Amino acid sequence: MQHLREHLIKHLITTLFLLALFLPLSLTRAEEYSFDLAEIEKKACQFGGYIEFRPLLYGLDKDASLYKLKLYNRNKENVHDEYNVTLQINASYEKGKAKLYTKLNTTITNSYLGWDDDTALYEGYLSLKSSSSALFFDIGKKTVKWGKGYAWNPAAFVDRAKNPDDPELSMEGFIIASVDYIKSFSGPLQTFSYTPVIVPVYEHINEDFGNIDHINFAQKIYLLFYDTDIDLMALTGASKTSRFGLDFSRNVTSNFEIHGEFALINDFQKGIITSDGIEHKIKDDTKSYVMGLRYLTESDTTIIGEYYHNGTGYSQKEMHDYFSYINKAYDSYISSGDDGQLKKALQITPGNFGKPNPMKDYLYLRLSQKEPLDILYFSAALTTIYNLVDESCSLSPEVQYQPFTNLELMSKLTILTGEGKSEFGEKRNNWKLEFRARYYF
Repeated sequence: MQHLREHLIKHLITTLFLLALFLPLSLTRAEEYSFDLAEIEKKACQFGGYIEFRPLLYGLDKDASLYKLKLYNRNKENVHDEYNVTLQINASYEKGKAKLYTKLNTTITNSYLGWDDDTALYEGYLSLKSSSSALFFDIGKKTVKWGKGYAWNPAAFVDRAKNPDDPELSMEGFIIASVDYIKSFSGPLQTFSYTPVIVPVYEHINEDFGNIDHINFAQKIYLLFYDTDIDLMALTGASKTSRFGLDFSRNVTSNFEIHGEFALINDFQKGIITSDGIEHKIKDDTKSYVMGLRYLTESDTTIIGEYYHNGTGYSQKEMHDYFSYINKAYDSYISSGDDGQLKKALQITPGNFGKPNPMKDYLYLRLSQKEPLDILYFSAALTTIYNLVDESCSLSPEVQYQPFTNLELMSKLTILTGEGKSEFGEKRNNWKLEFRARYYF
């Protein structure tokens, strides 16, 4: 308890320091406010981004399988702290029909593993448009953002997977070449667009997309038909097996939207492991889909709900075998000091069992309230992800305060619950407390 109190005091001091630092800036900016039409004119060169400080506290679960796997050779503490500083910069230059855009992300982390830093070019591409503005050409590193789901996008074949705990985070793109052709009509079909995408995969070029030394082809057809957004997507090539998808989104009323997304993946190969450590692969056609809604109430409460069926995910028995293998490997390590089996489990985890929400069926619900109790610049939210297969879940209340336009303060507590050998019950921590101070420039 003493250790936990010290960490909480440290976080409180940090929070007060940031408030003391940024609040005077807020007042100064308010006093210097002026309106100038020249300031809102579109400039050829634009620059922006944010700097973020994000400390975290993890309440560790020493009985959990993933605690034993990831921390078996570390100090047996009840609480771990972690500190992250992120600088994200985006810049663009536009002249005539050409535009250059880049987004660079740098994160420095201090945790029980020591110091670590990572710098990645999230996006960096050249965009050209025709004189008629019906054709757009993009080449470079880009996120294409396919799919209509909020927390999950099974049909986003040319994007990395979202983090369902924070779906609005920026993601690193892939190096692509694409064309957008757009045509408008006056009938029930109001808009049509066609987007072919080339995805090369070679050494040092999109290596984590799939098998290397191949060029892949993706395409999307977009229709605005009877006020309904519809997309048809496909990906073919030798880096990944063929896959096909579709999605839709429609505003039933001005404050009520429904959406859906479907993906079919041919010959999907999934790696599994038995409780005795025997690895093998299963190949099958899989179907994944999302059905969801977004509703804004008269009292400014936003409700987002989604059901997700993950056809590429693991069954309850497959996850049970995985957790059982980790526990056996840990027991062997304790009795003999040999961590070979634990290292084997660590190797197979990231691309398989370590994916966000690796099982079959989930419910997502997020309730967010703008300015509760009429507190200006303040908002509150509650998010839950519920595993329908093993009945484990995560529950995350959060509050956010924006004292002025450029500063965002957020605090979030995540509680994980579940029985033994369930997804959330076997996470290395059973709670996480995080604070975020993000300053936009």
